[in-house]
Amino acid sequence: MSLVKNNNPIFPALMNEIFQPDWFGGLEKVSSKLPPVNIKENETNFELQLCVPGGKKEDFKIEIENDELIVSSEAKDTHNDEGEYTRREFAFNAFNRVFTLPNTVNAEGIEANYKDGILSFVLPKKEEALPKPKKVIEIS
Repeated sequence: MSLVKNNNPIFPALMNEIFQPDWFGGLEKVSSKLPPVNIKENETNFELQLCVPGGKKEDFKIEIENDELIVSSEAKDTHNDEGEYTRREFAFNAFNRVFTLPNTVNAEGIEANYKDGILSFVLPKKEEALPKPKKVIEIS
């Protein structure tokens, strides 16, 4: 794979404006309110990570309902509003993410941990979904 640099000296601002993901009515703004997620599968479980920096574990509500893992947080602005701001860019957004659990997940064994801005889940697989060891059959 090679990287191609976009050199358009005539219309650089126009080209940047046209090719923004926000071009079709705010798609960028909608997706930026949801925390990004990583999902990894290995032999015994799934690992799910949400990037939600600046929170505390008490800020999150985690539920399982109808084979769905629901992770949510309310927007909380705890900063002092005394005085006028010249510029204010801090954003405190509420979010609600729903993950449909596969039939292979043991919902009773799900564990969650919040550390360094990463909300991590371990979703263990059911016994019947775990890989079976090889069976050697001897010839008689």
